[in-house]
Amino acid sequence: MPLNNLTHKDYTIRGDFYQLKLPLNIEYMIPNDDSVRLLGQIVEEMDLTELYKTYSRIRKKQATPTQMLKVMLYAYMNNFYTTRKIESACKRDINFMYLLEGSPAPDYTTIARFRSLHFAPVSENLMAQFTEILAECGELSMKNLFVDGTKIEASSNKYTFVWKGSVTKNQRKLMDKIPAFFKKAEEDYGFKIVYGDKIKMYHLKKLRRKLCKIKKDENIEFVYGIGKRKSPLQKTLEQLDEYISRLKKYNKHLHTMGERNSFSKTDPDATFMRMKEDAMKNGQLKPGYNIQFGVDAEYIVWISAGHQPTDTTTLIPFLNSIKSHLRYTYKNIVADSGYESEENYVYLDENNQRAFIKPSNYEISRTRKYKADISIKENMIYDKEKDIYICSNGKRLVVTGIKFSKSKTGYISKKTCYTCEDCSECTFKSKCIKGNSKKPLEERTKRLEVSKLFQQKREEALERILSEEGIELRINRSIQVEGVIGEIKQDMGFRRFLCRGKKNILAECILLALAHNVNKLHNKIQSQRCATYLHPIKTA
Repeated sequence: MPLNNLTHKDYTIRGDFYQLKLPLNIEYMIPNDDSVRLLGQIVEEMDLTELYKTYSRIRKKQATPTQMLKVMLYAYMNNFYTTRKIESACKRDINFMYLLEGSPAPDYTTIARFRSLHFAPVSENLMAQFTEILAECGELSMKNLFVDGTKIEASSNKYTFVWKGSVTKNQRKLMDKIPAFFKKAEEDYGFKIVYGDKIKMYHLKKLRRKLCKIKKDENIEFVYGIGKRKSPLQKTLEQLDEYISRLKKYNKHLHTMGERNSFSKTDPDATFMRMKEDAMKNGQLKPGYNIQFGVDAEYIVWISAGHQPTDTTTLIPFLNSIKSHLRYTYKNIVADSGYESEENYVYLDENNQRAFIKPSNYEISRTRKYKADISIKENMIYDKEKDIYICSNGKRLVVTGIKFSKSKTGYISKKTCYTCEDCSECTFKSKCIKGNSKKPLEERTKRLEVSKLFQQKREEALERILSEEGIELRINRSIQVEGVIGEIKQDMGFRRFLCRGKKNILAECILLALAHNVNKLHNKIQSQRCATYLHPIKTA
């Protein structure tokens, strides 16, 4: 055959190099202990009715929803996250061909639609089913839940930020200009609009209707372009339209933010957070999501995505989500100091769950500097019967009132206020009274605000974490949940979302969780570590 046929589009023309070879069945080429076989068995055990309901029709000559789910999970198990890479793997990788069972390889648009339109609406249902399967296999303790969170960057431009402080400031400036504008328009055109003590959007629209009526009645024509002289009415209307447009924009931004302090224009659900992975070491804020992990026996039993920049307010919504999807409740909740709050302690007590949460002052309380600080209540003498504190100078701090404070979540905490009876001529005053104040130090008096309920719950939690059981659970928290986060970010190489919107973000998180769980189950089976829930404490 002439060599010029080498450049032909059809590479099979030189057929002497393409002799058919055995085996024809690719299943024989896959090892019996390959994780792809385990994945196929697990998916076949799941009820995919809800997934099939997301389709209006299923074509015959394309991959079924079951096959698409297997392909997506196996792709995430092997660190394939982009749809084009998954498409390429379906055409070239024998394991993906095995999962497709002879169906044609889906293109990248089909894969993207499956992830966002079909998998995302039922992702939590499938996650709950997978967790139930693990529980039925005896792989979960169903007793100890290790909780931790991490921040993952959103698929968004980091320079498209909108801050609530900036929006409210500009909105306030605009509202300060509008009354004078109203007054001038009323004087110029001889009408009155009643708006009370505050001008609102419908007042602006009412003013616009009146100005447009004047334009129509007097048959005034507006002009545009260079060299054209605008009438006073046209200038007033254009100024009013600018005010209305700006006010609409500010209202829209505030509505989008809700209780948040910022959002990204590219992905409005993303919030600007301080990431640990900061190559510049300058504390740069990036749009991202706070991902919460619930781990039991090294498996991710539940996962959620939120916009909270800290972990404190994420625990209750996370546990409520677990309660609404899983049939059992975890007795022990193990978390680090970032989750400590009075509200979280009270919630766990009300739900008959034990809090193994390290107090936020645990590490610093063991230092000499902390123990020598006479300004804090922990280093004062407390008389429980008289309900007073005695400072280092022997002065009494007595109850002077009760203070109620409301958190962002709506929780109301009760604090008892203590005030020193006599702080005059005290030699410890400079060390005892701290904080910025306009009052001179000589005129200030030592005050304390103590939440007795929070103090009680903290003492109980401290006692639990220092017990033998608490030490074992704290060690396992560092190994299990932090190990899971490390595996996802480092081993699986997932550090930035590919989708946008909270619903699609959660779907990506659940795909990661399911892929991690299959890999973990496979490794445990092969290493004969099944039904092991806790790592033993190593002794010297």
